[in-house]
Amino acid sequence: MPTLLLTHPACLLHDTGPGHPERPDRLRVVDKALADPRFAGLTRAEAPLANTAIIELVHSAAYIDAIRKAEPPTPDSPRVMLDSDTPMSHGSFEAAMRACGAAIEAVDQVMTGKAHNAFCATRPPGHHAETNSVQGFCFFSNAAIAAKHARARHGAERVAVVDFDVHHGNGTQEIFWNERNLFYASTHQMPLFPGSGALRETGAFDNVCNAPMRAGDGGHEFRDAFNSRILPALRNFGFDLLIISAGFDAHRDDPLGGLTLAADDFAWMTHKLVDMAVAKAHGRVVSVLEGGYDLGGLANSAAAHVSVLMEAAS
Repeated sequence: MPTLLLTHPACLLHDTGPGHPERPDRLRVVDKALADPRFAGLTRAEAPLANTAIIELVHSAAYIDAIRKAEPPTPDSPRVMLDSDTPMSHGSFEAAMRACGAAIEAVDQVMTGKAHNAFCATRPPGHHAETNSVQGFCFFSNAAIAAKHARARHGAERVAVVDFDVHHGNGTQEIFWNERNLFYASTHQMPLFPGSGALRETGAFDNVCNAPMRAGDGGHEFRDAFNSRILPALRNFGFDLLIISAGFDAHRDDPLGGLTLAADDFAWMTHKLVDMAVAKAHGRVVSVLEGGYDLGGLANSAAAHVSVLMEAAS
């Protein structure tokens, strides 16, 4: 079974404006990196629009409708700010629906055995969106929605999300907090936006595992956090599907973080997660793009990540 790559040109139409770090060029450089001949073995498909009934597993119909109605009516209309960090342009709603739709489709393909694993190269990201609030560039909580869909549609009893973005995924944590059969684990920098992710935050059922790191920490500290906290907790939880919130802004060149990882660290981590998925969940992995704002670091790190997914599927 192949590795599935899901993306869509509509994700480029989410125009965040001059100087905003979450810009369309992020997706362009990932697309260019994955166009290299060494990725010829990917199965490529366009991300569908998400079914709103599936989004409603996490967000209310009123929340979805409010975002839809906030979209500027024409390409020439000025952007609106949904929060202090999250602009919306004409085209943003479709981009967000495609990003969410990609995660849902990836779950469908992996859970039915049509793909071994999948990577969703989409934007906007999702892990800061809480049940009832847009936050931190994020509209819908893509990974959390995908996890709940896996349980509702495919009977996955337990689903785990592992997040290695430099920023803590407060949205995923908030959505999972009271869910006994959903697990969230995160490595991230603290202190840093959004301010959550302390060691003491463990979920209502000990189903949250945070491994905060300090500015300046690099590959050694990152690997230690995975080996000492994330992987043991993930192993103890057990899971039928692993979803990765793949943020590459812990890269040493990223302007929004202070960690000093390199592409090799992301490859190492992907190997560890894939190996765990093989042991626990027949190798079922869905990875969704989150952050990563240095274009070179993002392209190289995403390529390293996808290379390991492809190796596992071969």
